[in-house]
Amino acid sequence: MSDTEFDTALIAAAFRLAAEDGWRHVTVPAACRAAGLPLSEARARFPGRSTILLRFGRLADQAALTDAPSEGPVRDRLFDLLMRRFDALQTHRDGIKALLRALPTDPATTLLLAVATRDSMRWMLQAAGIDATGPRGDLQAQGLAAVWLWCLRTWEKDETDDLSGTMSALDSALGRAEQVASWMGGGTSSAPPPPPMAEGAGELDPSDPAFPDPDPPGPPAGTPPAPLDPTPMIEPPDEPDA
Repeated sequence: MSDTEFDTALIAAAFRLAAEDGWRHVTVPAACRAAGLPLSEARARFPGRSTILLRFGRLADQAALTDAPSEGPVRDRLFDLLMRRFDALQTHRDGIKALLRALPTDPATTLLLAVATRDSMRWMLQAAGIDATGPRGDLQAQGLAAVWLWCLRTWEKDETDDLSGTMSALDSALGRAEQVASWMGGGTSSAPPPPPMAEGAGELDPSDPAFPDPDPPGPPAGTPPAPLDPTPMIEPPDEPDA
């Protein structure tokens, strides 16, 4: 079994357990036993539960970046890349929804994934032909992370087979971003990116007119912010599982 096959099997088992019992009950040893994998190799490759999320994010990014589109408008290339990432999430839909429900009470993991998501979006921008480096690149990555988070709300509720609701929300969000900022075209204008995530929160400012409400609409005021998805760029500390 290759490393990728091992990782894929353990991650799939972890999300199955999350769907059945909730994310807080998932541990690396439990996922390892459920997948019938050797504990010694799991310990070497997954030092803690956070690694499951970050390795899954790496696989999602790899799926998006494989044969990435190199022609056409930047907006179309970003649309294709981000929908590929949603397709990767779809593979473990119930388990990821369980994770999203758990994150509001797990601020450490939420913060880890928020930072990792921004870094992952930098990969998506650069794959689409945007030089997302330096301070401006940080703003560009934060802007695309806001787009991703906005659409993640819709994906969580989108029960269509073809994710048509998610596609519609993503197309609308990228269209609005293109109207209000130059970052999507890779230009040098100082126009800001789409509205960034509120500091310490992780969701778009609902009063900002730059984005329409997704379909279905987002949660009512007072609902804890929707968390970000796992992505691969931060290595977690070595943490023991119970």
